[in-house]
Amino acid sequence: MGLQIDFDQVIHNHSHWKYLLKNAIESGQSEFTVVNARDAHQCAFGKWLYSPDGKSLPHYSKVVELHQRFHEEAAHVLELALQGQSYQASEKLKFGSPFGQATANLVNELSEIREALKNKSRSTEKK
Repeated sequence: MGLQIDFDQVIHNHSHWKYLLKNAIESGQSEFTVVNARDAHQCAFGKWLYSPDGKSLPHYSKVVELHQRFHEEAAHVLELALQGQSYQASEKLKFGSPFGQATANLVNELSEIREALKNKSRSTEKK
């Protein structure tokens, strides 16, 4: 199994979206389009996830679903921000919002997989 992915970086990159979305809300502009934000295949993790190595990830279908949901929610917030609906977009970033839940669900799942793989690696090294 060739899992060549830095889970810490993936988690950081997806957590960083909140910052990017806040900037879009404040400025009304973004380096991303709504279409690109929605496409879970566009980010580095998405490109890896749909590769043969990514498909060997434990809980693959769950990760795909959580990752897609995250990008859908991010795109929705971005769309509101770019339409000048800053109040509505800000509300979508609040704790407990669908975006917040999607982020937490994805980050938690990736963290659990990272830890499980570390533990598996440690137990393999001991043999």
